Amino acid sequence: MTTDPVRPGASDDVRLALRAATLYHLEGATQADIAAKLGVSRPTAGRLIARARAQGLVRIEISVPDDLRSAVHTDIERDLERLFGLTEAVVIGDVPDGSVTGYQPLGRSAAAVLGRRLQADDTLGFTWGPETVAVAQALRTKTTKCANVVQLDGSMTSIDYQTGVDYTLGRCATQLQATPVRLHAPLYADPATVTALEQDSIMGRALSLGRKAEVMMFGVGPVSTSTTLFEGSYIDTAILDELRTHGAVGEIGGRFYRLDGSIVDGPLPARTVSVPLEAIRDCRASLLVSGGELKHEAIFGALAGGMAKILVTDINCAQWLLEQKEESAT
Repeated sequence: MTTDPVRPGASDDVRLALRAATLYHLEGATQADIAAKLGVSRPTAGRLIARARAQGLVRIEISVPDDLRSAVHTDIERDLERLFGLTEAVVIGDVPDGSVTGYQPLGRSAAAVLGRRLQADDTLGFTWGPETVAVAQALRTKTTKCANVVQLDGSMTSIDYQTGVDYTLGRCATQLQATPVRLHAPLYADPATVTALEQDSIMGRALSLGRKAEVMMFGVGPVSTSTTLFEGSYIDTAILDELRTHGAVGEIGGRFYRLDGSIVDGPLPARTVSVPLEAIRDCRASLLVSGGELKHEAIFGALAGGMAKILVTDINCAQWLLEQKEESAT
């Protein structure tokens, strides 16, 4: 029985790869440090580290401490990113209970995302609702800045209903040291009025700036009497019934869509004073902040329609989204 001879220099190659990998992974050395220590170029140091991985000389294990397992869900986040084509998913353990304070944990996580994503010359657009109010509440420092904060959907109503627009706009502008841009308009009006508002120098500027916002944050509403649109008398049961007939499951900025993400047509879009869903879909950093069982289908439809690049949600919703995605694929 014969054995293949060892290629001259092979053992030295392995030794160098092991040394480079040890210095990099265990001792925290940079590629420049490794190059200087081993007497090789910096690109060679990088190739040695990569070779150690490719040859199975390195095994990397990531362990979550027991006391953090209920709060950290990186595997689920990675699955959401892969299956829905997201830039980033953030999953928290706290599930919204529908109360005023129930969205605060989601708001804190979303505020942290904004801190990493916003640039000084960006415009931040937002739709009104409890989720974005929670984000505004969570903006505690002034280390993150942007140029403008703009309202993406009309909010004026004939009843004394608190949308949280003034608070969200004012707090975000103050904390982000940005210029606030208010959209002084109703959410729904007759088509002629909508056209006039879009051509108005003040209202038109807000809508134009909103369409081009580099970052947008929004929640979603279900098609039910529990939605903020129904509670604020923006829509009634007759409109809800008609929307359900057309397969609507959710809305963003008063614009409705189906479970597969397709946009619901009909007379309502022409009456809506808000940034269109296509603009949200085209935004480079569209941030969907929402959770709770009542909003599962609305969140799924938004993701299916590509309306979000970044998702902040709760663990129950995340698991439901993955199960629903797997079922729809079979």
